[in-house]
Amino acid sequence: MKVKPTEDRLLVRRLESEEKTAGGIIIPDTAKEKPMQGQVICAGPGRRNDKGEVIPMSIKEGDKVLFAKWSGTEVKVGNEDLLVMKESDVLAIIE
Repeated sequence: MKVKPTEDRLLVRRLESEEKTAGGIIIPDTAKEKPMQGQVICAGPGRRNDKGEVIPMSIKEGDKVLFAKWSGTEVKVGNEDLLVMKESDVLAIIE
């Protein structure tokens, strides 16, 4: 299945979190928090202003982003769990 987001939405793959703490303690899967970093897989064309003109996205495919813990909507595409979120849900681009 092929998915392309509309307007100012992004399709994001969560990046895996660390399995050990800085002190070397291994964190079990049940105690892990969901990662708040991801990589943009696909981006929509951008939102429209009052005149109907498209305002291009500042985030592009391949960018690594930081987002709030409960941002976006989880979707399953094929065998993969992804997030669909608005561009405004992204807090920062990681360089």
